[in-house]
This record gives sequence, C-alpha cells and structure tokens, in this order.
Amino acid sequence: MGIDSAGASTATRARVATTLFFLISGFGFSTWASRIPTVQRHLGLSEAELGSVLLALPAGLMLTLPVTGMLLQRFSSRQIMLLGAVLFNVALGLLGFAAHTWQLVVLLFCFGSSRNLLNISVNAQSVGVQALYPRSIIATFHGMWSVAGFVAAALGAWLLSRHVPTGYHFAGVGLVLTGLALAFFPGTLRIPPAQGSGARSGFVLPDKILLRFGLMAFTSMACEGTMYDWSAIYFSKAAHAPPRLATVGFAIYMIAMTLGRFMGDYLVNRFGTRPMLRTSGLLMTSGLLLAALWPVPVAAGVGFVMVGFGVSCVVPLVFGMAGRSATLSSGSAIAAVSTVGYFGFLIVPPVVGFVAEAAGLRWSFALMSGLGLALVWLVSAGPDAKEQPEAQLAKLAEPGNPTQP
Repeated sequence: MGIDSAGASTATRARVATTLFFLISGFGFSTWASRIPTVQRHLGLSEAELGSVLLALPAGLMLTLPVTGMLLQRFSSRQIMLLGAVLFNVALGLLGFAAHTWQLVVLLFCFGSSRNLLNISVNAQSVGVQALYPRSIIATFHGMWSVAGFVAAALGAWLLSRHVPTGYHFAGVGLVLTGLALAFFPGTLRIPPAQGSGARSGFVLPDKILLRFGLMAFTSMACEGTMYDWSAIYFSKAAHAPPRLATVGFAIYMIAMTLGRFMGDYLVNRFGTRPMLRTSGLLMTSGLLLAALWPVPVAAGVGFVMVGFGVSCVVPLVFGMAGRSATLSSGSAIAAVSTVGYFGFLIVPPVVGFVAEAAGLRWSFALMSGLGLALVWLVSAGPDAKEQPEAQLAKLAEPGNPTQP
C-alpha cells in the first residue's frame, strides 16, 4: 500500500531522526570504549580490578530494564528516548573526570542506566518507523550505530595521539550529542504508549519464543561486550601492538560490524535468518580462536574482523522480530528479550578480566570463542520457526520474504 506525499514526508523525517538517535547511542558508547585503556592507566587498575569496575555499566543497564519497560507503557518512546539521550550524554561528560575508582563505578552505573533508557526506546521507535516502509530497514539503523562507533573510535585514537585529556574529550562529545538530540527530537515518530491491540502492558519476562531470541542475543551481546571492553587492551598487551596502534583492533572490529549490518537486509532476504545466524556463530568462534592462537597484530586484526562480521546482524534481527510480537507492545517485547540478552554485557566482560588475571588474555579470548558455538547450537537445536504458531515473530526467517509493515 502506498502512502501520500505528507505520509512520505513524515516517514522520511522519522527515519532520519531515529537514525540520528542511533548515531548518538553508538558515538557516545564508543567514545567511552576508545579511552578505557587510558582510564585504566590513570586509575592504576589491574585487569581483574578493571573487570570488576566495568561490571557497574551492565549492572545499571540491567537494573533499569523493568523500569524502562514500565515507562514505555506510560509515555511515548520518543519522550523516553530524549530523556535517555540527555542523561546518557551527561554521564559520558562526567566519566572523564573520575579521579577515584568509586567515582568511576557510580558514573558507569548511571551511564549504563541511561544507555538502557535510550537503547530500548530507540529500538521501539525503529519498529514503528519500519511499519511505514515496505521493506526491512532494521539492520540499516544498527549499521548507522556502528558507523558512529567507528568514527568515535577513530576520533578517540586521534585525540589520544594529540594528548587531549579524557575529561575534555568526553565533555565535548557529550555537549555536541545533546545538542543534536534536542535538534532532531521534533522529527521523531509520535507512537502512543502500549500500542497494538491485545498487547499486554507492564514489564514481563520473555515467553518460550522470546526466551530463545533472548539467548541468541545473549551470545552476541556477550561477544560485543568483550570486544568493546577488551579488544584495545588485547591488541596492546597480548598481540603486542605499539601504543600508537592500541585502538586499531577496536576500530577494525567496528568497521567489519558496520559493513556486516549494511549488508544484513540483503543477505537475510536471499539466504534466510537461520543460515545467517549459523554463519554468524561460526565467524565469532573462528575469529576469537584465531586471535587467541596467533597473538600478533595482523592475525589478531583478522580475527577481530571475523568477529565483527559475526556479531553484526544477530541483535538487529532478534530485536526486529521481537518488536513485531502479537502479544506484547514493541517496547515491552524488546525489553523482555533484552532482559536475557543484556546479561551478556553484565556477566561476560568481567569474566574476561578474571580469567585474564588468572591465566592470561589469550585464554580468556579462547574461552569466549564458545559463545559462537552456543549461537550455532541455539539456531540448530531449536524448532523451525515455520512450525511455530507464533511464526509471526520469525517472519524474517523466510528467504526472500522482506519485512512487511
């Protein structure tokens, strides 16, 4: 069904505005990730201590998931998205000025909490915008998130080479991103709370189908969290890259993830979701094992590229399917899946630190390679989506069947 010129204009404005908020999320988070080694040196933290400190960010994210789910039943996702963006950037600006470990822990908790508000609401917005288009655009939104992450990583490397203090770096980025959020907010989509007939309100735990999606998201988010928090440190300490190249490993990982997301819609329409997810798992496992078994910059870099391609489309596809639930509103369904998936951010990156302290970074990355095998098992062991009564949730799994509004 076509739309008139006014509707097309609204759809375009909403798509641009939603893309901008994805950019804000990706740029802000990667700004923090690009300077983790600097913060570690500044506070004199060991790998185990850093792992414990990093636990604060996903803890804040997880503990606010029920709150976010309930807020999305009371207010429009665009309102929660703006609130999350402002708080997210305030927390980012303050992170660079943490002078003590306890201050860093408190600020990371706030950073994670605000990031959750922003990410769940922007994904709910993306599902609403998707309904205005005849073909899938979900992966592209996440691709733009990755573009922002890559640019932020490159900016972080450049500012580090110029010896720009972390505090000024973070504060400047936070101010610019806040201004962009306020400027583009009027174009966001006005979605009423608890949209959808028969959708249950309030925060709910995932049902059987959503739980399976959540476990798939867990493997990808755990791998992503490992790369965000530890790739630069691994590249420097395990692969023995020169200090000026410490952030290169993270940057090339972001490039690969970005390219994978922009290719995602085409590949899913041609090959189907299940083959895509299996391939993603194999790439994650192979890339992490390559970096662990051959710890030199070139091999580790190739491994990081494989991991980037592997994780690129898992979360966009899972969130896209969950957001089209027939029994939950899009925000509640995404929050329910995120409850399981975000445990990957909560548990795995700190475990990497503990294993690295006990046995070395190489062993920790080798252990994390099992995440990809777990994804392959979840895809292969689960019943085919076509045999499920809830097959509406997995409509993307059919090759050549684009998402419909």
